[in-house]
Amino acid sequence: MTALKPQNSGPDLSFLLDHTGHVLRTRMAAALGEIGLTARMHCVLVHALEEERTQVQLAEIGDMDKTTMVVTVDALEKAGYAERRPSGTDRRARVIKVTEAGAAIAAKSQAIVDRVHREALESLPADEREMFLRALNRLVAGHLRTPAEGPGTARRPRERN
Repeated sequence: MTALKPQNSGPDLSFLLDHTGHVLRTRMAAALGEIGLTARMHCVLVHALEEERTQVQLAEIGDMDKTTMVVTVDALEKAGYAERRPSGTDRRARVIKVTEAGAAIAAKSQAIVDRVHREALESLPADEREMFLRALNRLVAGHLRTPAEGPGTARRPRERN
C-alpha cells in the first residue's frame, strides 16, 4: 500500500520565521557576550533606564518568568550595573535602579543591538528593507498579534512596547 504524501502548497512560513529569528538571536547573543551581557540583561537595563519600573514590570516586558528575572537581576547586581531598591510609589514593590556603570554598558549594548539589526537589514536590497519591515509590522499588529490558546501552546515571544 502506498501512503499519500500531502503536497506542500506554499512556502514554509514557520520555518522561515523560526530560522531567521534563531539566527538573529544567536548573533545577538554572541555580540552582547563580547561585553559580558545577555539579551535579557540588556533588556532589563534599557527598560529600567526609561522610567522607574518594578521587577514584575520588567519581567513582563522581557517575557521572563520570576526565576529568570531574579537570576538576571542578580547578575546585573553582581556586575555593579543595577540595584534593587524600594519603589518610590509602592513600598511593597522593588524597582531596578541602574547604576552609572550600568547606564554606560547599556549605551554600549544598545549600539551593539542596533548594529546587529542594521547588519541583518543591510543584507536586503534597500528597496526591500522598508517593505519587509512594513510587512512584519503589519503581521505583528494584525493577524499574528495574539497567540492562539490551546493544548501545548508555544511559548510566547516578548511583546513590543
